[in-house]
Amino acid sequence: MPECAHVAPWEPLASMLDWWDVVSRASDIWWRRRGGKPAIDAVAHERFGKLVQFARTHSVFYRDRYRHLLESDIAAGCLPVVGKGELMARFDDWLTDPAVTRAGVEAFLSDRTHIGERYLGRYLVWKSSGSTGIPGIFVQDRDAIATFDALIAAQFDAIGLAARFAWGLAVQPGRAALIAATDDHYASIVSWRRILRTRPWLEARSFSMLEPLPRLVEALNAYRPAFVAAYPTVLAQLADEQAAGRLRIRPMVLWSGGETLVPAMRAAIEHAFRSRVVNEYGASECMSIAYECSAGWLHVNADWVSLEPVDRDHRPTPPGTASHTVLLTNLSNRIQPLIRYDLGDSVTVSAAPCACGSPLPAIHVEGRRDDVLSLSAANGRVVQLLPLALATVVEESAGIHHFQIVQNAPDRLTLRLDAGDRNRRRIVWNAASDALRGYLARQSLPNVRVSLGEGPPVADPSAGKLRQVIVANEGGIALPAAGRRTARPSRSSSRGAHLV
Repeated sequence: MPECAHVAPWEPLASMLDWWDVVSRASDIWWRRRGGKPAIDAVAHERFGKLVQFARTHSVFYRDRYRHLLESDIAAGCLPVVGKGELMARFDDWLTDPAVTRAGVEAFLSDRTHIGERYLGRYLVWKSSGSTGIPGIFVQDRDAIATFDALIAAQFDAIGLAARFAWGLAVQPGRAALIAATDDHYASIVSWRRILRTRPWLEARSFSMLEPLPRLVEALNAYRPAFVAAYPTVLAQLADEQAAGRLRIRPMVLWSGGETLVPAMRAAIEHAFRSRVVNEYGASECMSIAYECSAGWLHVNADWVSLEPVDRDHRPTPPGTASHTVLLTNLSNRIQPLIRYDLGDSVTVSAAPCACGSPLPAIHVEGRRDDVLSLSAANGRVVQLLPLALATVVEESAGIHHFQIVQNAPDRLTLRLDAGDRNRRRIVWNAASDALRGYLARQSLPNVRVSLGEGPPVADPSAGKLRQVIVANEGGIALPAAGRRTARPSRSSSRGAHLV
């Protein structure tokens, strides 16, 4: 049975109309990229200029920000940098459709039965927090959605997996599985259910990453998916189960997103499943920023995405040098323009052409580092917990986005919260600690103690960025540990980056 049963009669028809948009964009992508770097740069420059002009005409926020600029000053270096905080503070002024208001969107997001539905019948909406501690709400128009679908099609063609994917679904028709945070309006589950609503004939299922691992393994064994999309840390856990013989599935394609896929993790996953991992870099702000090639580099979709690596003062960093952050411009979405948006990831651009031959810019991405926790159950068994799962439990239960979970011992966790109003802190602590203890009990870890930390969350001293889930050394300070499995989601992609 399809996962989404309640489908409006007009949605499949709307999907057919949208399909023509996808085909048109995919064709344009193919022809532009065959023209090489000059063709890509030319169309990107044209789209950037049109987006800026549209934003300063239809967005009150950008009209204010650009009021001192001449009409001709549309080069990226002339425009101010924007951040999530200031954009969210002026949400209604930021968006270009007056019908879309923060109050209306938040009311829509408060009802989880709407996951996958279109707000006002025409926009997809999801939320994300990232490690900045500032919640984000992101609205996607029809053009943005069609562009994303076209970029995915182009990605499969570029890496030579289109035929393999089609064959996989022919062998096991419709058996596609998403493993992610499924209980709220996050980008991955919203996009997944959007596909199912417009294609009700598909048999595809989503599985919550909060499920205890044995239960998840049992469900996947029963379902036997040909396509599996998940975070790298989830795939790594499943690879361990596959190698041990407890998981017995034969996916034709594995899709990885939402975290940085390190080489050792990739090797273990591909060895266990005898299948290639398709890796993508994206964020809630821009669904498909880059895709990984056979040479191991991420290629920026530069015809639809502008990505500027910069230092602390927002000055360009040269190829071969890791940036402090990166400025994102999403060239496809006009309902909520993102122009020179501080995404927060550290990016290194290749100083030489990529060996795969792609004309697109090649990058490596270094996001924040969160640890996979290994906790001891009462019977001595070691249970691994995913950082994204732990962070999701706290965020959804307490409604906070700036916190830190620290493993102090094999059976002890500390939750660090911001100082502030004492009553508010106590309310947040009670909600978060109850949810964490409940989650730990479901993972066969009722013996693990959860305590309130005395101090606030502490940023990583090496990078200056907050890590939400960490293992402390003997001195109580989190440091990288040899052999520790680390998840590295981008600053904006945590539970938000699109997986499929």
